[in-house]
Amino acid sequence: MIIKPMIRSNICINAHPIGCAKETEHQIDYVLSKKAKRNIKSVKEGGKGPALALVLGCSTGYGLASRITAAFEYGADTIGVSYEKEASESRGGTPGWYNNMAFDRAAKKAGLTSVTLNADAFSHETRAAVIEEIKKLGKTVDLVVYSLASPVRVDPDTKEMYKSVIKPIGKVYSGTSVDMMTGKLTEGSTEPANEEEIANTVKVMGGADWALWIKALAEAGVLSQGVRTVAYSYIGPELSHAIYRDGTIGEAKKDLEKTALNLNEQLSSALGGAAFVSENKGLVTRSSAVIPIISLYLSIMFKVMKEKGTHEGCIEQMERLFAERLYTGENSAAGTPPTDSEHRIRIDDWEMAEDVQAEIAKRMAKVTEENLAELADMAGYKHDFLAINGFDVEGVDYEADVAKMNVI
Repeated sequence: MIIKPMIRSNICINAHPIGCAKETEHQIDYVLSKKAKRNIKSVKEGGKGPALALVLGCSTGYGLASRITAAFEYGADTIGVSYEKEASESRGGTPGWYNNMAFDRAAKKAGLTSVTLNADAFSHETRAAVIEEIKKLGKTVDLVVYSLASPVRVDPDTKEMYKSVIKPIGKVYSGTSVDMMTGKLTEGSTEPANEEEIANTVKVMGGADWALWIKALAEAGVLSQGVRTVAYSYIGPELSHAIYRDGTIGEAKKDLEKTALNLNEQLSSALGGAAFVSENKGLVTRSSAVIPIISLYLSIMFKVMKEKGTHEGCIEQMERLFAERLYTGENSAAGTPPTDSEHRIRIDDWEMAEDVQAEIAKRMAKVTEENLAELADMAGYKHDFLAINGFDVEGVDYEADVAKMNVI
C-alpha cells in the first residue's frame, strides 16, 4: 500500500514504517560522526562512559536520542522500555514501535546488546522484568534515563487511573496558534484546571514514578557505583509560562525537579551517584502542536536559531548533553555537570539566550498570516512534525508500495 500522512486537528494519526526506520538511522549516523569528531572512545575501545544504560521511554524524541547516543557514541549496551502499538502485516504500529525495531537492528549490527521491552513502564511488573534482564546480562546500570511522557498513569499499588491535562491554573489562557498545514493563525482559549486535574497531572508526569524506579533498582542491587540518572523537562519562555511552566504541566515538572534533589542526595550517599533534571530545548512533539501559542513560538524560534546557527533537534541536544554535561571526565568518565541554582542542567541555554529570546519576542508581536513565512520557519516546523511519524524523511520513496506494515 502507498502510505500518506493522515492529519487530524494538527495531529498525525499514522506512521510510515520505512520513514521511521530511516529517521532513526539518520540519528545514528549523526552520533557516529560526532563520536569521530570528538574522538570519544567507546567502552570496548577503553572509554569510561556508560557500559549499560536503561532508558525509560526509549522509543521517540529525547528518549530515543538518549539511547542512540549512549549506544553509538559511548558503546553502551542498552535496555529500553516503551509502550507501543505493535504493527501487523496489514495494520500500522506507532512510530515508536518502528523506531525500536530500527534501533535494535542497528545495535545488533554494531555488536551491541539491545533489550527492548514493549511494556507499561509505570507497573511494578515491568520493573521486575527489567531487573531480571539486567541480572541476565551480569552487569549493573551506569545510567538511567527517565523520559516517559504519557497522558495516563495507573497507580501500581492502588490501580487507580490518573489522567494528565495541559491547562493553566487560576485563570483562562488565550493565545495564538498556527496550523502547520495551512499557515492559518487562530486564537484559542483553555479553561483553568481544577484541583483534581492539577493533582492528577502531577501523579502522571511528576517524579513519583522516577523515584519508584530508582528505589526498585537500588534495592535489587543493580545500580553501579557512581550511577547517573537524568529526567527531562522544559521551562520555556515567559510568554508560554501561563499555559506551561505555571500551569498543570509546570506543577508536574516542579515535582520532578524536587524528586531529582531527593534522588541526588540518596544516590550520592549510597553509591557516589547523582540525579539531575535536564531542561531541554523546545521541540515539535505530538502534544506541542495543539497547545495555544506553543506551535507559533516554536516555528518562530526555529527560524531565529537557524539564522544564528544554533538550532538543534533531539539528537543534537542529547549528544551535547552527554558529551558536554554528563560525561566530561577523563576519557569520557562521568563528570560533574554545571547546574543552575536549582540543581538543573540547562541544555536549553541556546534557546534561552537573551538575543534569541529578544528576537523571538519582536517577531511574535508583529506576526500575521501575511508575514508568517518571513518571520517563522513553517517549512522546518512542518518537516519535524511529519518526520516524527516517518514522513518527509530524506532517502525514502513515498510512492513505493509498502507490502507489510510490520517490516522495516
